[in-house]
Amino acid sequence: MAKKQKKNGGGTPATVALTSAGTAYTLHSYDHDPAAPSYGGEAAEALGVSPARVFKTLVADVDGELTVAVVPVAGQLDLKALAAAVGGKRAAMADPAAAERTTGYVRGGISPLGQRKRLRTVLDDSASDHETICVSAGRRGLEVELTPQDLAVLTGAVLAPIGRA
Repeated sequence: MAKKQKKNGGGTPATVALTSAGTAYTLHSYDHDPAAPSYGGEAAEALGVSPARVFKTLVADVDGELTVAVVPVAGQLDLKALAAAVGGKRAAMADPAAAERTTGYVRGGISPLGQRKRLRTVLDDSASDHETICVSAGRRGLEVELTPQDLAVLTGAVLAPIGRA
């Protein structure tokens, strides 16, 4: 996989982080429909990629600490499993404004990469079933494809079974 950017993509903190790290990735852009019921589902459909390979970035509050969960768009986040993965007791979805403020991204465009403040990150272990996965590149309508191993290294992620169908 080559470092590749399309003309209308790039320049987000996520792509800057990938380029700075020398990580191979492919950037995919599509026209975001504000009426789409699911950002991740829209990305999978627009890119013609299996929803099992497209991962959404969610921010949760685990015992008072914001934590990033990266799970397949086809499923949901198991909050109890997320808390257990980081040694916590209780997890709840973070306040959207706090998530945006802390990561520097807007909802529907939060990337696990290049966040304003680096947060603990947990990647669903199903990611390792795929050669590459897609995650938000930091803007609605922009996805980055990379290996799950590279994503885990760049984010310091722990792999754990945090997704459910």
